[in-house]
Amino acid sequence: MEKYTHGRTCVYNLNYHIVWCVKYRRKVISENIVSRLYEICKNVAREKGFEVVTIKSGEMDHVHCFVSAPPKMSVTQVVKYLKGVSGRILLHEFPELREKLWRGEL
Repeated sequence: MEKYTHGRTCVYNLNYHIVWCVKYRRKVISENIVSRLYEICKNVAREKGFEVVTIKSGEMDHVHCFVSAPPKMSVTQVVKYLKGVSGRILLHEFPELREKLWRGEL
């Protein structure tokens, strides 16, 4: 049975598969970075009003994220929240990432 979310004026089930890669596809994503990324994204989603179902890393250079969001929130907003906050926190918590990336940017 499908999981529907009941809003005040609608019933919805919107799911997005979002994939983003590290700048220049550098292989810098390790298991501890993925687990921390999952925690960060869960917290951001809770604060902003959507749900992160799962996050996986592929070949250490890109991330697959499965998200469920309400219809009032666009996909670009969700991606902006996830990438912006998680990138800033990960670069702060894992300073070795800056050494492996050109100009220290994800």
